[in-house]
Amino acid sequence: MSENSATPEPGRPAAQTGPAAEPGPAAEPVAASAPVSASGPGPGPDTSAHPGERPGHADDAPAASAPQGASRPTPKSMFPDGTGPAADPAGSHHERRIRSFQPRRSRVSPGQADALRRLWPQWGLDIDGLSRIDLDQLFEGRPVVLEIGFGMGEATAQMAAADPDTGILACDVHTPGQGNLLGLAERNGLSNIRVANGDAIILLREMLAPASLAGLRVYFPDPWPKKRHHKRRLIQPEFLSLVTTRLAPGALVHCATDWEPYAEQMLDVLSAEPTLVNEYSGYAPRPDFRPFTKFEGQGLDKGHVVHDLLFRRLPA
Repeated sequence: MSENSATPEPGRPAAQTGPAAEPGPAAEPVAASAPVSASGPGPGPDTSAHPGERPGHADDAPAASAPQGASRPTPKSMFPDGTGPAADPAGSHHERRIRSFQPRRSRVSPGQADALRRLWPQWGLDIDGLSRIDLDQLFEGRPVVLEIGFGMGEATAQMAAADPDTGILACDVHTPGQGNLLGLAERNGLSNIRVANGDAIILLREMLAPASLAGLRVYFPDPWPKKRHHKRRLIQPEFLSLVTTRLAPGALVHCATDWEPYAEQMLDVLSAEPTLVNEYSGYAPRPDFRPFTKFEGQGLDKGHVVHDLLFRRLPA
């Protein structure tokens, strides 16, 4: 939905893919501890930005578990008093596996930190995998769309404002983006946004009821362009097998990417899922409800082609 915060891929420098974070007071920004990727140290720092993608989003690709007994560092939270998102909400409750995101320390502005401390208890939730979420209560009876990865949240806020009768459960691990989105929701009076912090796979598998979602949005996920990293891509058959169990009949799956090989993989994988049907004969035109962002424009200026994919959940 936004220039979702794509984890910069290996070999590309991390770049903020959403609009710049709201400037706070002139104080020095603080560093937020993000969870350490369960896949281990990962491929290393990125050295080039991919327009339209997101540094550190919550896209999780199901894959093989890591060897048992391997230790996992315990990250420190910038909110030790529990007033903001936890550094690693699921902790050791769940298995280690290859993930499609690689969260790292990020700079959080004073304004973002203030929004997180004040608004997290009301509009935020940690993905700890320990209890089922009552979406009907959380969103006051609205149908709910899950967005995996939202960057700095500008597009998410625009879509929430344009459709106040739909709830958006926005999942990401990018702490600056979480604070920015909460601030946008407060300033624009958006009561239909909730921010989920942590692993989207644990959220889907452990915390959401079957057929509870009216839609799924995955905009500009990290394409992991190197062949040896393709296993980290989010849109995989195993992921769709899980997510489709959480989609109600008629729910819309909307993906977008400006990375041509990943678009081809998305189309193949989505088309092969028997519970989904393509709304078009191939790629879809960009729907009016998906905001056009400046980073998408930068990708187009570089000759990238943005592909949207719209698939509908079939009745059981």
